[in-house]
Amino acid sequence: MSIFSTRHILLGVSGSIAAYKAAELASRLTQAGAQVDVILTPAAEKFITPLTFASLTGRQAFTDADLWGGEAHILHVGLAHTADMLVIAPCTASTLAKIARGIADNLLTITALAARCPLLLAPAMDVGMYLHPATQENVRLLRERGVTLAGPAEGRLASGLSGPGRMLEPFELLGHIRLLLGRSGPLAGKKVVVTAGGTREPLDPVRVLTNRSSGKQGYALAQAAIDAGAEVTLISAAAHLTPPVGARLLTVTTVQEMLEAVSSESAGADALLMAAAAADFRPVQAASRKLKKSEGVPHLELEAAPDILAAVAELGEKRPRCVVGFAAESQDLLENAEAKLNAKRLDLIAANDVSLPDAGFEVDTNRVTLLFADGRKITLPLMSKAEVAETIIRHVAALLGSP
Repeated sequence: MSIFSTRHILLGVSGSIAAYKAAELASRLTQAGAQVDVILTPAAEKFITPLTFASLTGRQAFTDADLWGGEAHILHVGLAHTADMLVIAPCTASTLAKIARGIADNLLTITALAARCPLLLAPAMDVGMYLHPATQENVRLLRERGVTLAGPAEGRLASGLSGPGRMLEPFELLGHIRLLLGRSGPLAGKKVVVTAGGTREPLDPVRVLTNRSSGKQGYALAQAAIDAGAEVTLISAAAHLTPPVGARLLTVTTVQEMLEAVSSESAGADALLMAAAAADFRPVQAASRKLKKSEGVPHLELEAAPDILAAVAELGEKRPRCVVGFAAESQDLLENAEAKLNAKRLDLIAANDVSLPDAGFEVDTNRVTLLFADGRKITLPLMSKAEVAETIIRHVAALLGSP
């Protein structure tokens, strides 16, 4: 189940040209399963209409006209007290100042004052306004009170100037919202290490020996662990992917670099999810210069690469309480996965047949069988990699349930 399912998100929109991004944010939240109620300030209505948001969310979008209607005495209280989170995006300098100082002169700021749920602000204003001492003091006050400010980003602004002041893009804000929603999840207070991507072993300064792993399943696991409240370190050999908001990213290239990072980060961690496709073999010696075709076919001598999970098994008392492995196989799937489960002393292994066109490498779906150290076996149907990750994280949380 998505972290947004059954969640009630209040989206406040204040008067900025960035209001058009709020429409995409409302759409993304709704598609993810959230119930989204939108409140527009009078200034926001100059940039975008309530009908736009009503069309995207399937729900009424509220304005100050509703504040002065027949339900004025309870509307803001009802909205505030049923919300799981209040997000104001874009948040102008004026709205930011009002919230910092407790000024409640429109439906949005009254609702913000009544709310007891987490509050996330996405500032959007010109660089001079954002850097003004008054705004910076308001930012400081809000952070001291536990309010989350996401952004602003740096870039070209509507004025033509460049600097901090751009509202974050909707997909980035989704990450910040997920991070806040997951704070009290089943893995809250737990440290989880996730590896992702295929390592690359140099043959010469130009060429590498690698594999087809995209890193998507590992990144989905990192996001699912964050959704569950974990403190996540993502050790990644997939430089082309954007890490989830809240993950601490360590970038590696070779299996040796991944071994060193995993050994350091997983010592004392609560869980290690080894989703990376670390090399089984590597060149004995990489050439110091590019191998030329004109010189003939080179002789490539390989050696066994370090076994990361075997090294983790030797950590003793520092070994993570839960270690999850992955077995990408093209034949004898369950036999090979069970052998790896036992040999590496894993708590859980996810086995998938990469010979299938809709599972494994370079696609967004997987067919996975989960094998547990206690002998249990669960075969999952075709799922998105995000759904597979959520399922695995639920089992990790259950395995970590007992100290």
